[in-house]
Amino acid sequence: MSDGRSALVLAIETATSAGSVALVSNERTIAGRYFDTGRYHSQRLFTEVEAMFEGVDERIEDLDGVAVSVGPGSFTGLRIGLSAAKGFCLAAGAALLTVPTLAGMAARVPYACAPACPMLDARRGQVYTALYATDQGQPQPLSDVRVVEPGQVIEERRGKSTVYLGDVGALMASGEIGTETLVAPLHCLRPDAGAIGWLGVGKYLAGDEADLASAEPEYIRPPYVDEAAAGAKG
Repeated sequence: MSDGRSALVLAIETATSAGSVALVSNERTIAGRYFDTGRYHSQRLFTEVEAMFEGVDERIEDLDGVAVSVGPGSFTGLRIGLSAAKGFCLAAGAALLTVPTLAGMAARVPYACAPACPMLDARRGQVYTALYATDQGQPQPLSDVRVVEPGQVIEERRGKSTVYLGDVGALMASGEIGTETLVAPLHCLRPDAGAIGWLGVGKYLAGDEADLASAEPEYIRPPYVDEAAAGAKG
């Protein structure tokens, strides 16, 4: 991955209720923290980043880039994560590095012998999903991200070796996931800032920076769906 340059990247993952932050270089993961606050990442995100920097010898001003998961996922979480990432970029003069959430999940099973199929709850009985090859290390998309019923994904992949990640617990319990498939280990199932940081370092070294002013979350599904549901609860 490295071309001889060094890179220090802050990674932010807030696409689901379980958020995380990490500090990653092109040599190692320096530190990481996890928090589960439902949709209220704004109450913990900055506190967790501050606490993480207190435990290391690096400073926010030293950052080369800020990598952030941009979706799909929770509309509220994605907005908070990207807004925070932009703020850190402005404070540190760092590059904004946007990473698709599902690609970040697939990155948790590098060099897998079978395609990785991450699935995230999209509500209404559907999931966000895509297919990635990770046999060369970093994930390479084999399909577009889409919103479908999980059973449809399983049926399409039936008889084909597949590594599943994400919201697959119900499918495992129901027996829908067959013996020809593989499920990632428990500690690799969910989105993780460390993986986002790893991909972010690669983007930084390749000069693949996002535009700070125009970068937006990749919702896949219109945000008003989530907002309408939130309004009904309120």
